[in-house]
Amino acid sequence: MRARYPDAEGYAERDGVKVFYEVFGSGEPTVLLLPTWSIVHSRVWKMQVPYLARHARVVTFDGRGNGRSDRPSGAVAYAETEFAADAVAVMDATGTERAIIVGESAGAERGLILAAGHPHRVAGAVFICPATPMGGILPQRQIIQWFNEVLPHDESWAKYNRHYWMRDYRGFLEFFFENAFTEPHSTKQREDAVGWGLETTPETLIDTEITRGLSEEQALAMCGQVRCPVLVIQGSEDAITGQARGIELARAISGSELALLEGSGHLPQARDPVKVNLLIREFVDRVHPPATAERSWARGKSRRRRVLYISSPIGLGHARRDVAIADELRKLHPDLEIDWLAQSPVTRMLEDKGERIHPASAELSSEVEHIDSESTEHDLHCFQAWRRMDEILLANFMLFHDLIRHEDYDLWIGDEAWELDYYLHENPEQKRSAYVWLTDFVGWLPMPDGGEREAFLTADYNAEMIEHIARFPRIRDRAIFVGAPDDIVPDAFGPGLPSIRQWTEDHYDFSDDYVTGFDPAQFADRTALRADLGYAPEEKVCIATVGGSGVGGHLLRRVIAAYPEAQRLVPELRMVVVAGPRIDPGSLPRHEGLEIRAYVPALYRHLAACDLAVVQGGLTTTMELTANGRPFLYFPLRHHFEQNFHVRHRLRRYGAGRCMDYDASPPHVIASVIAEEIAREPVYRPVDPGAAARTASLIAELI
Repeated sequence: MRARYPDAEGYAERDGVKVFYEVFGSGEPTVLLLPTWSIVHSRVWKMQVPYLARHARVVTFDGRGNGRSDRPSGAVAYAETEFAADAVAVMDATGTERAIIVGESAGAERGLILAAGHPHRVAGAVFICPATPMGGILPQRQIIQWFNEVLPHDESWAKYNRHYWMRDYRGFLEFFFENAFTEPHSTKQREDAVGWGLETTPETLIDTEITRGLSEEQALAMCGQVRCPVLVIQGSEDAITGQARGIELARAISGSELALLEGSGHLPQARDPVKVNLLIREFVDRVHPPATAERSWARGKSRRRRVLYISSPIGLGHARRDVAIADELRKLHPDLEIDWLAQSPVTRMLEDKGERIHPASAELSSEVEHIDSESTEHDLHCFQAWRRMDEILLANFMLFHDLIRHEDYDLWIGDEAWELDYYLHENPEQKRSAYVWLTDFVGWLPMPDGGEREAFLTADYNAEMIEHIARFPRIRDRAIFVGAPDDIVPDAFGPGLPSIRQWTEDHYDFSDDYVTGFDPAQFADRTALRADLGYAPEEKVCIATVGGSGVGGHLLRRVIAAYPEAQRLVPELRMVVVAGPRIDPGSLPRHEGLEIRAYVPALYRHLAACDLAVVQGGLTTTMELTANGRPFLYFPLRHHFEQNFHVRHRLRRYGAGRCMDYDASPPHVIASVIAEEIAREPVYRPVDPGAAARTASLIAELI
């Protein structure tokens, strides 16, 4: 799923070649993101579009040869002048009189042609790691001069050869993007780029290579004709063109600005998107100053204590515990003002609680919709879905960045706010407040059928996180694990990496138990509670619920299918199915006597009153049932590493619940197990109701 979809799209046709474009946002100015080499298409700008489109109108287009644009044959069709002419055609088709252009790598040559040859259409130009000819070729790349020759070996840059491309095109793509992303832990960016490269063919790419770009003499002449403001962004570790090309281009254009990114490679807009986005935004604002905005400032001692709370929308459990922690914080600081940066369905729960939701929340890209789009029948590959959410996470961090530029907070709290934690560690200069990180699991773990590749990827992500904490311990003023040390899995982060439990004990404080937000003692009189909720004493109440996402629809349907048989086995059975905020109750099958309800605000009270619950493997619901001593069946989602490893480990420690295998549980099996479990009175390890207060006391010290 994309972080932002276009407001308009279409084709510009020129000399029989159709070029696909997209338009995001409206107003002035327009930022035209130019295509780079046809080895990729316009999705190479996916980390820029959502942010820039909140501040400007953004136009992108797929360069001929890839994406949804045509793939004309013949080298002449891929001359730099053709790409530049396509850009003009796209500007005409989108009603763009003038634009600030941004070009990366080969896109810089197209941008240079535009800026020099069409000065009335270009208000400013940003060139990122330009592939312009000044600065020469890196020594290790000299062999590419024999692109058309049959070479005696395929080592290193000998892969940049037409004959090798025809033999092993994917092998070339993997080699090329390993060099394009020289930064450690760039697995996702490389995978994306290889995938985009596979959307064209080696034959097309050969055509683009045969037509050489500008000569140094031509490029220098054009540099002398550029009159608009220019920014050159160059990675110091650029292994494709080398940093000298960016430096020399900046020198050749009078009055241009150079931003050298130390440690960045050839595609910093993908690997260091926060910095590149801010550089582009600042440049755009200089070229086209925004309307004056009113700003206010309050002296430190005049300010109320303010907290910005970011609660993960993946499941409603984060919101439940976060509201409980917020309530305890207010007891310690009665004057505390809390703003919530949150999205649906969390916002619905917060509104029910009377919490104040920051208006910027409406602009967040939906993480829950992404998770739903990644789900199949009772299957969610949690780790891979999270990796594929990268542009959504970045878009939401950039929204957070804009918010805190204009508003002052004493503290940021992020409950599994992955975007906040990751990009603060990647951009430590952006930290300007105290910051608390909360989580109930530590460590990405591979699923067994993921093989060596998934084991490598999870270890790589864990290693990056460990390196972040070691290098910038000051980012997290406090990290709190929602639970006790024994709730942490006994695994290692990966080969050669530390034990998850030991590392977490060294770097986290602990709430000592799960934060449920209620005291089980208040439900000690279950008879009164059941009467209050409308459940009769003689009924055996079974509640089926699957949380705040839409991934549980298949489980609910299977439980519904089990109802007739379960009702036969347990005549006094009353089954209540809670669809939740993301599943339409009308889409679920019906049986006489079966109740289907939509979102239930105080669901934990119903779970405390029930005789049995049937749930997914999410931690909050299962721990609420554990705290109230209720029997339950839980069905971990396939490929959901957290539910299958972290949650199961914790529930085993409490002796809680009966784990069920969805694939081995057709309706008649579920009915049979319901009949077995509904009369049981389990004995679990108790859950301490003081965890919210302990967590709040750890946080309150920072306010």
